[in-house]
Amino acid sequence: MAVDLTHPIETGMQTYPDDPAVAVRRHASHEDHGVRVDALECGSHTGTHVDAPAHTEPDGKTLESYPVERFVFDAVRVDCRDFVAREPIPAARIPDADVDLVACWTGWDDHWGTETYLEHPYLSPAAADACADRGFDVAVDALNPDPTPTENAAADEPEGFQVHHALLGNDLLILENLTNLGAVGDRFELRAYPLALASDGAPVRAVGVEHVE
Repeated sequence: MAVDLTHPIETGMQTYPDDPAVAVRRHASHEDHGVRVDALECGSHTGTHVDAPAHTEPDGKTLESYPVERFVFDAVRVDCRDFVAREPIPAARIPDADVDLVACWTGWDDHWGTETYLEHPYLSPAAADACADRGFDVAVDALNPDPTPTENAAADEPEGFQVHHALLGNDLLILENLTNLGAVGDRFELRAYPLALASDGAPVRAVGVEHVE
């Protein structure tokens, strides 16, 4: 069974603060042109997307550097729904498993499209280091594995993109804004093929497929 884990791309959809706005508009219609063509305007980190190392690392790889099989992951879902707004997920929650990717299931996709979505739990720097040490790519059903800056940020929160640097700096990938992780099992195959862009990131169609032992 395949489960769609992707937010649809729509005009005005939520983005990371100050990222490009998203617009989907009709360019041609059946009535006027005999065909329908839509024009899409968006940033490389729109909606459900993958971060390549070049996103935060000046010498990091861009997406076209990877073969397509790099975007198929043996994933473990880690239940992080007990963490509240702006709470760090500790290293102890990262499993020592024989997988490619850790998918942090925070349930924060319930807040998609609201201001609360920016107040998500996040990986602690120690948790990011644990993932990097074990060679895990990371997926989250939230805006960011780092804390997203808002007026509600606490003084002791990690600053900048420490999680991004820990992962992308080790040639690992980050998937953000997944949804519907409750519909997959604790072990599943994640397929998340990006647009064929020579870029620092791109929207993906993320699909979870039941893991078969």
